[in-house]
Amino acid sequence: MSKVKYIGVDDHDIDLFESQYVVPDGMCYNSYLIEGDKIAIMDSVDLRKKNEWMANLEAALGGRTPDYLVVQHMEPDHSGSVASLVAKFPDITIVCSDNAKKFMGQFNENLQVNIATVKEGDTLDLGAGMVLSFIAAPMVHWPEVIMTYLASEDTLFSADGFGKFGVYSADEDDWACEARRYYFNICGKYGNNVSNVLKKVAGLKVSKIAPLHGPVLEGEKMAEALRLYKIWSAYDVETPGGVLVAYASIHGNTRKAAEKLAEMLEAKGASKVAVADLSRDDMAEVIEDAFRMGSVVLACATYDGDIFPPMHFFLHKLKIKGYQRRRIGIIENGSWAPQAARIMRGMLEGMKDIEIVEPVVTLKSSMKTTDLAQLEALADAIVK
Repeated sequence: MSKVKYIGVDDHDIDLFESQYVVPDGMCYNSYLIEGDKIAIMDSVDLRKKNEWMANLEAALGGRTPDYLVVQHMEPDHSGSVASLVAKFPDITIVCSDNAKKFMGQFNENLQVNIATVKEGDTLDLGAGMVLSFIAAPMVHWPEVIMTYLASEDTLFSADGFGKFGVYSADEDDWACEARRYYFNICGKYGNNVSNVLKKVAGLKVSKIAPLHGPVLEGEKMAEALRLYKIWSAYDVETPGGVLVAYASIHGNTRKAAEKLAEMLEAKGASKVAVADLSRDDMAEVIEDAFRMGSVVLACATYDGDIFPPMHFFLHKLKIKGYQRRRIGIIENGSWAPQAARIMRGMLEGMKDIEIVEPVVTLKSSMKTTDLAQLEALADAIVK
């Protein structure tokens, strides 16, 4: 019988995770109970699900008292119920990194509790062969993060790493879809940090990965997750030959040119073409596709001497997420003074290893027959 029990909760009522990410299937906050001679709880949950979590905890404890709460990550969706747990069990000891201890006071004024700080390589012996080993994982995706390895169960508790949008109880085959959207929007900026942790974990015997969001990974699903994380953390291309065409169109004329280019790309053999309306589509999904593909085409209308705001927001998001090592094509539109190409180039200059693919296509108000040759030339250059 496993000495690790799941006590987390599903949140079916949340509308926006972190007040920005659409989660149509809900979200889960994972927590685990580890039983040795002493009892450790792995993380708490968002305050909005505190009562359900406390009920799960009480049922798993069966009248016993927990000795430790391991806090791997201080973001409120995981630490929101810490104060409630301490109120219920005032003698509990919180185990966390030094940075997490600092954050603990910032999130919980006047919290009185025993705190034991740990660092890379430290261990916590619960007895009965249950020894927790701690792995420093700074900036995955906060500076205080630790991961925890339980050798007796071959289990890695991976904090936000290997997480995904959606509930724990979901019966699904496609882990990667929402895990990819989660990774690039939550951890994407910190690929080097993720890569460093993967190197640390590579030497461990791991048969299960237990993240703070999403299902426990094992078997083929875990192997696939590790494969994808190596690609994602290195900013490599997951879909070779894939192209994202992202457009910001005011009245539909720029959209028509973007859609025409997408047709050309498909006809010329692009392995996958995704078309995104930056005014209407889920921005997190567009960010995901931008990192997934090797090439992106930006099609944008000039607006008030600048670029149409949805494109500005998209490029701003790419920059703060560490977007790099990609090929970019540009289509601009303007009726009297097209400025979009110049401004988009300027925003792209702040990103690492970005290649602008020529020719840059300029439209005047709408796509005309005379513009098709330039679109063809851009499609040829992108596919090549």
